[in-house]
Amino acid sequence: MTAKRSPAHPAAVVTMAATGWGNPIARDDIEIAVDRLEDGAVLYFPHLAFVLTNDEQRFLTAAIASKHSKNVSFNITDGTVKGTVADAAEVGSVAAMMRRYCDQATALVSALVPRYAAGLRVGRTSFRPVEIAGRPASVQQDDKRLHVDAFVSTPTSGDRIMRIFTNVNVEGRGRHWQIGAPFEDVARRFAPRLRAPLPGSAWLLHAAGLTHGRRTLYDHMMLKLHDTMKADAGYQEQVERSDFSFPPGSTWLCYTDMVSHAVLDGQFVFEQTFYLPLAAMADEAKAPLRVLERLTGRPLG
Repeated sequence: MTAKRSPAHPAAVVTMAATGWGNPIARDDIEIAVDRLEDGAVLYFPHLAFVLTNDEQRFLTAAIASKHSKNVSFNITDGTVKGTVADAAEVGSVAAMMRRYCDQATALVSALVPRYAAGLRVGRTSFRPVEIAGRPASVQQDDKRLHVDAFVSTPTSGDRIMRIFTNVNVEGRGRHWQIGAPFEDVARRFAPRLRAPLPGSAWLLHAAGLTHGRRTLYDHMMLKLHDTMKADAGYQEQVERSDFSFPPGSTWLCYTDMVSHAVLDGQFVFEQTFYLPLAAMADEAKAPLRVLERLTGRPLG
């Protein structure tokens, strides 16, 4: 069988009107944004571009990424840039470019969802200059397979993972996504197959410096869910999904710990990760932690 595909629809992608990163958002749009984000939709801004300077255009090449890295990453906390072969003379310009994207993405979330602003924690900024189509990857690292996000070395303890993406491709190519089943459907299918962690494993991983913080049962389940989804060839082939290509000059955001997604092709995208505590949500019952707790009948945080 082949995967069931349908056109992207309002339940999967919701178009929002904004032409500036920090522009005031109408009250009705704020209410829609909160509700749809927490329901698991992707918010799409077709006219919200991240404009590179003439000097920054030179970084639109896959050659800027180091050989074994698919992303150039920036840590706003200490200003470090990783995953690039840029020399000392250029890395400062790369950092400035990525800091500007981080600042603009933060302004967008603060304007779009003001209730999140106080609790929002800024994560890493990424620039993805490498074409994803045809790139070799292990099953677990293959983002061309439907998955929900969970980070091996960065446990969230239930905090939400929100990510903002912007396509800066100058060749007119879109970033092709597929959006899969709602999170609760995914969780119902896979949760019974997720094995419990070995006793003491969370402590050992943290003590060895392999995780930044200790994994909770929730973190363990989300990692296993991520891996099991990707490894299930039958599921990947048969599950219904929507296709959407995000064109150059557009921006989109969603909770990637909740939205089942795959990225099939595209090159030159910026991405900003944020973490949000459940207490800041309008309805934390919609969070993956609460969904998994309801399905398993036990606390996981």
